Amino acid sequence: MSDITQVLSEVSNGDKHAAARLLPLVYDELRALAQEHLNSERGDHTLQATALVHEAYLRLVDPDRVEPRDRMHFFALAAQTIRRVLIDYARGHRRAKRGGNGAKISLDDCPSLAINSNVDLLALDEALQSLAKINPRYAQTVEMRFFGGMTIAEIAQLQGVTKRTIDRDWEIARAWLYRELTKDDTCESNRKGEQCQQM
Repeated sequence: MSDITQVLSEVSNGDKHAAARLLPLVYDELRALAQEHLNSERGDHTLQATALVHEAYLRLVDPDRVEPRDRMHFFALAAQTIRRVLIDYARGHRRAKRGGNGAKISLDDCPSLAINSNVDLLALDEALQSLAKINPRYAQTVEMRFFGGMTIAEIAQLQGVTKRTIDRDWEIARAWLYRELTKDDTCESNRKGEQCQQM
């Protein structure tokens, strides 16, 4: 059992001091995830990696939320939480700008998605919500790969399926997201006398 899994077990058993011991064990990895995502944000982004980590950590150890079972489950939940913090921040920024453009993230820097364009973070979130209605595992795979930095093998283990299944899920989810995120561009280029078809 890893140190993180042991401490998580102590947290779930009611040890009030265990949460304080958890942060030093996960901080560096959470900060690296946060920094990776913030490096892909627009240049004038005001959210710092430290603030993102602290906000995500506070949400993760909230006793009213799902308790992580082990290290891998913790980082899967961390992926969801980092996504939610970034989405909340982007929504707040958009409201502050009174309908300005959403926060842009570069998917070029994420080898797992490899979409050759900047994508509006809110558009990505909406697409992931739509994908989750079609196939929750596809959406979770994207979330864990992109926001959590998890490997295909780690996701397969966490999901209880084979690595080949997650490889296939990943390819399908990536193609679906690409189509959804570029649909408006395709429709715009086809507007000269053609009806834009729903994909």
